[in-house]
Amino acid sequence: MDSLACLIFDVDGTLAETEEQHRIAFNDVFAAEGLDWWWDRELYRRLLGVTGGRERMRYWLELSGRDPAAFDDARLRALHEAKNRRLAERIVAGHCPLRPGVARIIAAARAAGLRLAVATTTSRVNIETLVATAFGRPADAVFDTLVTGEDVRAKKPDPEAYLNVLERLSLRPAQCLVFEDSAIGLAAARAAGLATIVTPSAYTLGEDFVSAQMVVDDLSALTLDDLGRVHAAALARA
Repeated sequence: MDSLACLIFDVDGTLAETEEQHRIAFNDVFAAEGLDWWWDRELYRRLLGVTGGRERMRYWLELSGRDPAAFDDARLRALHEAKNRRLAERIVAGHCPLRPGVARIIAAARAAGLRLAVATTTSRVNIETLVATAFGRPADAVFDTLVTGEDVRAKKPDPEAYLNVLERLSLRPAQCLVFEDSAIGLAAARAAGLATIVTPSAYTLGEDFVSAQMVVDDLSALTLDDLGRVHAAALARA
């Protein structure tokens, strides 16, 4: 039986409760650009069904009946980059602390010789800013590899991000355990054959996580031994 060799983390909602900060940053940019767009929490929950910031804005244009021709790829890219800069300001200001237990699990995994990876559809600058702020070190000093939205053609629920991690680290799915917060992320991980623990976030409470190996509020009560047992049980059921 394969032993646990790598922990793979989603970012938004999993490492930290970032989604509300994304929403605020989007609204700040819309206002600064003189746009009459405003995304409240319920609308944003719906928009999160589409992964990727630019893709989310395109969906919003369709949903709201606005003319998509007025916002070409270059315009949406500029808005998204401005949103990421605003989000970075909020992260650095302390609005995105890591979720309970995350730092402890990462430290314990590193001490035990496990590999660590990120598989996310968020922009690279967002994860780099979050990790540097939370850990005081560059992201590539904390994680062995980062697969971000810029690295994939198809975003979650497509499994490409997870398959990319496996290829980069020369690992089999049976050697890994994933941490996700959403049904979309869970679908991506499971499609890649990966056992998954879900810690629902503020925007994903109530979603369907039936295919997860475990669903817990956060990682604060879990140990590496617990993770090993979850991993072993998943392999036994495979």
